[in-house]
Amino acid sequence: MRIATYRWGGGRHVGLVSTDGSEVTPLSLPARQQQVSSRGALALLEHLAEGGPMPGPAGPRLPLAAVQLEAPLPRPRRSLWCVGRNYRAHAQELKGTVFKADERVDQWPIVFTKVPECVIGPADEIKLPGARISSQIDYEAELAVVIGRGGRNVPAGRAMEHVWGYTIVNDVTARDVQMRHQQWDLGKSFDTFCPMGPWLVDVTELDGRDTRVRAWVNGELRQDARTTDLIFDIPTLIETISRGITLYPGDVIATGTPAGVGMGMSPPRWLAAGDIVRVEIDGIGMIENRVVA
Repeated sequence: MRIATYRWGGGRHVGLVSTDGSEVTPLSLPARQQQVSSRGALALLEHLAEGGPMPGPAGPRLPLAAVQLEAPLPRPRRSLWCVGRNYRAHAQELKGTVFKADERVDQWPIVFTKVPECVIGPADEIKLPGARISSQIDYEAELAVVIGRGGRNVPAGRAMEHVWGYTIVNDVTARDVQMRHQQWDLGKSFDTFCPMGPWLVDVTELDGRDTRVRAWVNGELRQDARTTDLIFDIPTLIETISRGITLYPGDVIATGTPAGVGMGMSPPRWLAAGDIVRVEIDGIGMIENRVVA
């Protein structure tokens, strides 16, 4: 099952995407229609988490080309959970940078957050903040886990029972700001710094524990890895983040980025106006965003 949030006819809708990705059928959520207008697919996830049935159609199918896809969760209910240095090759490439990743990378996950307001759609523009604020903008292709059933102190052995599905995010980062403040939230949270989409894919269609993550910049393949290469797998991340913290339906966990980021190159290759970043994950689809001044 693939769930999209989209604009059509002057309003926001949530719909079921056809298997071939060519059509979308709006779903009927009458009791939550106001929430759909502001929160997209989050209204559906909360409805299902409360034991509600899968809604039926609210109208005829539409060609996907006739609608404007938005981020499936246009405003997540709270900040996104994100994981740093979760691929060994990525941790290795950062050893030559100011981060100087040490050998203890596999002791505990590095967890930080991005504010929900930085989320944009799968084809929206990434806006550079201006050279006086940051001149080192980087891309990070990531598989994102979407929680379907909340919980606290979730053991790894039961963690997948709490996963509704997956989506794609590009964890865009201002590296100089990230280093300047010696923490990551500010450099990760600029407006437009979290392209997401193109839709949510549920666990019946995809097992995120083994899929391929790739990213291109201007057609050049930069990142290519499988999620089997994660240092901390999805169950471990859910167990770690839920320790003493309640997870809720609609929470998003970005699982980390593979090697090949701009910062890891010699010399570094930062994003510039006019660049096009494409992120593709097998079993989900792709997002593609142009960088603008």
